[in-house]
Amino acid sequence: MGDVRLLETFLELVRIDSPPGFEAATAAYCAAALLEAGCTVRFDDSATVTGSVVGNLIAELPGTAPGILGLSAHFDVVEPCRGIKPVITDGIVHSIGHTVLGADDRSGLAAIIEAVRRFAESEEAHPSIRVLFTVQEEVGLVGAKALVPADTHCDLCLVLDAGGVPGGIVVAAPTHYTFSAAFRGRAAHAGVAPEQGLSAIAMAASAVSRMHLGRLDHETTANIGSIRGGTATNVIPAACELTGECRSLDNARCEHVRAEMNAALHAAADDAGGTVDVLWHFEYQGFHYPDDHPAVLLVAEACRDKGLEPRTYKTGGGSDANVFAASGLTVLALASGMEGLHGTHEQIAVADLEALTGIVEAVARRMAKGADR
Repeated sequence: MGDVRLLETFLELVRIDSPPGFEAATAAYCAAALLEAGCTVRFDDSATVTGSVVGNLIAELPGTAPGILGLSAHFDVVEPCRGIKPVITDGIVHSIGHTVLGADDRSGLAAIIEAVRRFAESEEAHPSIRVLFTVQEEVGLVGAKALVPADTHCDLCLVLDAGGVPGGIVVAAPTHYTFSAAFRGRAAHAGVAPEQGLSAIAMAASAVSRMHLGRLDHETTANIGSIRGGTATNVIPAACELTGECRSLDNARCEHVRAEMNAALHAAADDAGGTVDVLWHFEYQGFHYPDDHPAVLLVAEACRDKGLEPRTYKTGGGSDANVFAASGLTVLALASGMEGLHGTHEQIAVADLEALTGIVEAVARRMAKGADR
């Protein structure tokens, strides 16, 4: 019964259009399901800050044992995500190929809803389960950043939003900065009086050439994401905008790389006689747990309870887990079975949906048993 219902929930969710900022229909579906399961359900007032049409959802299933287990996933899906038509082939769910599947993060939503339903329907001991479903995760963890501490309080939070087969436990994620730089030069006719011009594009190119980009070490990366400037081939460009980022699992290393990139931007403008305005944005703080951390050991044993071999790993990507960790929560992101994230070849195995749900249940059981000791 439960595995069939889980799959049906997942398929219903992926069919709901939910691009970032327009998550209301998905939010209504999840709220109704959790309310029917016996949770208290409400939405925060973060929409006034995030610009989404709906706030973050906070729900709670009262526990029959001490403690609070937080379970989190996000409502939004990257484009192209409108009109998703899921297909099941040999136990693998995928889209018909014109859109993403939306397993990121419908797998997390479905697994959490099903785990809550199963505990609500059983007499098995479990801690209180606090559900945190966020908006606009895909465009900067916007919803999670708008949550207030009182709504996120729990003893352990699991964020169901990492790629790979269930059993994976993300124990480290990076600190991340982005920047935008606006170079200003002087326009002139490129054929008649190039000497009178000052190329902003040349300044930007010079800045990029001074930077170390790509994988800088096993924990650190840097990238230039876009360059935009110029009006015509016969005009020396007076303006050019550059965007980029750096991230590292080592906070100090990230700050060092950011300083180097910033210096390259300003030096390129100064050397050319132009100007540059640089705006850095702190996206999120990194986190790192040792493999012998109690929360890691608990989740690893829960994986073994379900016949899965746990594996800890570090990731170069961020998630709502970064925001929760920065606020002081003990939080781990779990591999949720999704593969090919953010592409039209995205897929998930039906068996992995069940495995993910089983891990969540096993964590709750172990928390309840630990509280009894």
